[in-house]
Amino acid sequence: MLNPFPELLVYSMFAPFILRLVLGFLYLDLGILNIKKSGNLKLLGLVEVAGAVMLFLGLYTQIAAVLFIVISAVSFYIEYKDEAVLKRDIVFYLLVLAISMSLLFSGAGAYAKDLPL
Repeated sequence: MLNPFPELLVYSMFAPFILRLVLGFLYLDLGILNIKKSGNLKLLGLVEVAGAVMLFLGLYTQIAAVLFIVISAVSFYIEYKDEAVLKRDIVFYLLVLAISMSLLFSGAGAYAKDLPL
């Protein structure tokens, strides 16, 4: 089947860029919330903020994606077992996991410091 908008395929490098920014904003927000909380989540918050900055810059994007795959998979499992622990919808963690996996496989996209080999 033919693509209905083949002229838009020229901009395919912007798809990972958009996903990178969205995932960065999500984890920046989650990280700041975890830093403001007291307890053991402060280290997790610092890791999330550092990963979000990496995504914004497009620096080591695949490493940040692997990190967020692990965090979101663990969060997904915790939410699956006990919904009252994290207070987020399980679909949120599934979406974040899917975006992270997409960035792992596709790379950083446009406006990134990472260079595809």
